[in-house]
Amino acid sequence: MSDKRLGVIGIVIDNRSSAARINEILSEHAEIILGRMGVPYREKDVSVISLIVDADTDSIGSLTGKLGAVPHVTVKSALTKPK
Repeated sequence: MSDKRLGVIGIVIDNRSSAARINEILSEHAEIILGRMGVPYREKDVSVISLIVDADTDSIGSLTGKLGAVPHVTVKSALTKPK
């Protein structure tokens, strides 16, 4: 297993029909999520979720891969460099 990394994951959901699946995936990975903030942007009909995570790159990759496979969802991440 690789070293743990601290990071932020940004999720943009442009169709609310995907929200239930997103929440299921986040629950499956709850052990690596330190914090979560969700903002509905009603004027643009999108929702934005930011996550703070602390885990190895395989676990973070599993989370972002599952999120990115959901229709109407865009995911980007930024991680600290390994020490």
